[in-house]
Amino acid sequence: MPRKKIASQNEFVKDWFIKRSNRDISHEESKAGIEEEYFKIAEKRFEDVDRTIRKLAQIGFLIKIKKGWYRYDPKKAKMRTLEDFSSADKKIILERDGYACVICGKGERDGIDLQVDHIKPKELGGNATISNGQTLCASHNFRKKISSQTETGKKMFIRLLESVKNSDDKNASKIEIFCEEILRVFEKHDIDGHIKWKK
Repeated sequence: MPRKKIASQNEFVKDWFIKRSNRDISHEESKAGIEEEYFKIAEKRFEDVDRTIRKLAQIGFLIKIKKGWYRYDPKKAKMRTLEDFSSADKKIILERDGYACVICGKGERDGIDLQVDHIKPKELGGNATISNGQTLCASHNFRKKISSQTETGKKMFIRLLESVKNSDDKNASKIEIFCEEILRVFEKHDIDGHIKWKK
């Protein structure tokens, strides 16, 4: 029996959500359902369901209800083009940041893969401007994608604080005070209170 022709994996995912319009669907349910149905029809694995769903949310086709939950609402679905940095802008941002990740400081000299990231994400209206760009290593860029910018920052200061507590570095006490002051600012403004740190 000949395989059913599928326009593209992107169109397949769009069609899958259209058939389930106005339903809040968890990422786990959509991923499992898409992979299973796609394999039945195409007789091959779907390449990257996670990325396809994320991209459809970024361009406005899907509504992200909360972390890991999406909905297709035909009245609200809108397709928009997301702005990427030009090669020239990427070069300027990399040079400005010293070809190093602005979070961990690792860079080309350490053999690290660097990426130019939108500080305010594209899907939230962030433009591809030099002032909205930053250099991140692949690891920190991935972590930022799975948590907000402020969550990433708070976790970074918690890790730094924990690493200096038992350190014999002569500046350890100064770094400890610095981190604690910053973490108290998070508390003062009630930002990311779900992320706890040991006082």
